[in-house]
Amino acid sequence: MNIFAAFRARIDESIRELIQQGVVNDSADLSRISVEPPREASHGDMATNAAMVLSKFSELQPLDLAGKIADLLSEDKDIVAIDIAGPGFINLSLAPSVWQGQVANVLRAGTAYGNSDIGAEDKVNIEYVSANPTGPMHVGHARGAVVGDALARLLERANYQVTREYYINDAGSQTDTLARSALIRMREALGEDIGDIPEGLYPGDYLIGVGQALATEYGAALFENPEVEQIAAAKSMALPMMMEMIKDDLDVLGVNHDVFLSEQSLHDSGAVDNSISRLDEMGLIYEGVLEPPKGKTPPPDWEPSPQTLFKSSEFGDDSDRALKKSDGSWTYFAPDIACHLDKFERGYKQMIDVWGADHAGYIKRMKSAVTAVTAGAGNLDVKICQMVKLMRDGEPVKMSKRAGQFITLREVVDEVGKDVVRFMMLTRKNDAPLEFDFVKVQEQSRDNPVFYVQYAHARICSVIRNAEEIFGAINDDDLADADAHLIGDPAEIALLKMISAFPRVLESAAVNHEPHRIAFYLQDLASTFHSLWNLGKERPDLKFIIEDKKNVTMARVSMIRCCAFVIASGLDIIGVRPEEEMR
Repeated sequence: MNIFAAFRARIDESIRELIQQGVVNDSADLSRISVEPPREASHGDMATNAAMVLSKFSELQPLDLAGKIADLLSEDKDIVAIDIAGPGFINLSLAPSVWQGQVANVLRAGTAYGNSDIGAEDKVNIEYVSANPTGPMHVGHARGAVVGDALARLLERANYQVTREYYINDAGSQTDTLARSALIRMREALGEDIGDIPEGLYPGDYLIGVGQALATEYGAALFENPEVEQIAAAKSMALPMMMEMIKDDLDVLGVNHDVFLSEQSLHDSGAVDNSISRLDEMGLIYEGVLEPPKGKTPPPDWEPSPQTLFKSSEFGDDSDRALKKSDGSWTYFAPDIACHLDKFERGYKQMIDVWGADHAGYIKRMKSAVTAVTAGAGNLDVKICQMVKLMRDGEPVKMSKRAGQFITLREVVDEVGKDVVRFMMLTRKNDAPLEFDFVKVQEQSRDNPVFYVQYAHARICSVIRNAEEIFGAINDDDLADADAHLIGDPAEIALLKMISAFPRVLESAAVNHEPHRIAFYLQDLASTFHSLWNLGKERPDLKFIIEDKKNVTMARVSMIRCCAFVIASGLDIIGVRPEEEMR
């Protein structure tokens, strides 16, 4: 139950009554009314902008209209105080019984508490990772992988039908570089002294196995063939092996995809030609010469000669964009258009792409292309993941033994564990830089958010085990019968308020495609719980277990059981296991 949505319905009811009275025009638009926590906790439990939004549909000023709304809401027994602030905000303070009543709702729902129907089973395609299949995943890929996977989990909890997609960039020049690198390793496997890997090729030892496979399959006779045949043979062996390695790397992070779409397949099937023809039929393609961006280094696809151009500037881009190079081959933009049209034709009007920081300048043109090629019916949201700076006790970590140039995802997971990596990647908003310190993320202190949240869940499990040693087995049915009105201290009510906020946080995070909000919320929830725990050490009357007061103990255990459900639910969205014991 989203308690904010419930009170929004009550406010809407009061507005409809004012409409019947003729105070508010019946053409009033109620969709922009919000009900959310006030900026200052001292202002109450909820704040609404209803009076300010609706004043233009009334002859009353916002403050006067707020007074009318407040008069009607004052009849609600669940509202104990109403305050009108600023230009017309209405602040509401709710009775403790409202928060106490949430205990039964959470216990009934369990870890499904907070799930929402706002998605209405709409189909959403989330493309994430999509790293070039030229080597192992690095830690930067880990951030995009976690953001994409957590977003998929989040949207599923909000009743969206989600497809997780990986776009395989297997048609560009980087695959030729991969093939040449693999051929060097093949020579090595055949006994040749290759010396240092030539500049411009991939030096990592992960290609040794590819070279050995090529040597076994083809032998030295392959080098008697024309180079184009050597490249083709190396690609046919290296690309599948690289993708298997990437899938294995992602699997250790708990990340899996439903669809793997090959860029090369879009060329081979004619999808690229068809998508550009579609834009041409719409009058959006022309031959012309682009001016280089003023004051900037020209982009890779700029050439001072006539090119096939897409009128992306008509759809919000800064300039038109090249689709073909002077040699007649497609730019990387053309197959990307085909990729998104393919998604749309598979039924995905909503598309979300999670990209690395180096693609930020590509957003406008891609959004323009999606709008154009789907005739406005498709929507693309792009999430940019900024770089991850690896540290070890404050000192930068740069090199990898395995990859030769970067720290691999697997190396990070092997050292600190999947759960730590996943949680830490969401401790900052995706478009903000993130520092990952191998030492700090393994500390058992409140400064380590992963530990702090998991410790809260483990502490609750410990309390319940201790209560069972005193009072016998405790199940959720027993807790549902507990007298929640015995949960009355302001610190306890504060925890119930925090627990009750979860459905709103989940919906807000889903609507805004921001899974980091769940991690932020869990840290706040854990902090509220730990504060109550510590208060119990100072005040014996607030201990969770009071041996001679079973009714009070059961009420408090029901409260913290609710907290555990919500922590477990939030951690599940992030892809982290809730710990029951921590040593």
